[in-house]
Amino acid sequence: MQTRKENIKKFYVDESGDLTLFNKRHKIIVGNEGVSKYFMVGVATVNNIEIAEQKLKNLQADLLADPYFTGIPSFNPERKKTALFFHAKNDLPEVRREVFKILQTLGVKVLIAIRRKRELAEKAQFLFKTTGSKINKNDIYDDLVKRLFRNLLHKSEMNIIYFARRGKAERTVALEKAIDKAKRNFESTYAKPSNKPVKIIPAYPHEYIGLQIIDYYLWAIQRLYEKGEDRFFNYLAKDFRLIMDLDDKRNNVYGEWYSDSNKLSLKKLKPG
Repeated sequence: MQTRKENIKKFYVDESGDLTLFNKRHKIIVGNEGVSKYFMVGVATVNNIEIAEQKLKNLQADLLADPYFTGIPSFNPERKKTALFFHAKNDLPEVRREVFKILQTLGVKVLIAIRRKRELAEKAQFLFKTTGSKINKNDIYDDLVKRLFRNLLHKSEMNIIYFARRGKAERTVALEKAIDKAKRNFESTYAKPSNKPVKIIPAYPHEYIGLQIIDYYLWAIQRLYEKGEDRFFNYLAKDFRLIMDLDDKRNNVYGEWYSDSNKLSLKKLKPG
């Protein structure tokens, strides 16, 4: 029997920042020029992904037809940037403004998990010094995925998770294991079954509009953390349902969690 459309939940997952911690001489370079201080993974759901796609595709067509953008390199289809898909880092400020206005209308819900790379680097140094082991970057990513999906997979008859591809590596099996761990953690905490089927689809952002949407939300919160620039985050703040700052342990051993009951603001952030 085919699963009813309304019982299928779609999730869109992407990352921001990188997991570069050391240079070739094994010195910590977190925060150096060109090296991010944070690594984030985010997941988004959209009330009606078909309407979201229609609105953003219409916007893209309008922008491409606007003579104001004539000659702009990112509007050249051969460059495979704005002409192909929206990407906050590459899009012009004028383009980002229009995308942000549409995002506010889409009923997006976003969860973010954050690691502070300074803490990761110090942990990696300690681990190598005491055991000779190295931190596995894929394990860090998979752990954030597990945390994000812990309470998300029991509500629908079927779940489809679209992951933005990380380079050319095919990591579907590893992601399936992370999702399975998330389901088991839910079951052990709430003593309820979480055996709903999950389909994982690695994809490129131009293939699914939901991946372009989560990219924009990650860019907004990345600007808040990395640059201390809060206007983009504030514009979309209502859509961030949970932000887990896992290495800010000033108040809790599990980190600082921001939600409606503890709203994130620039003044609350632990300095990076």
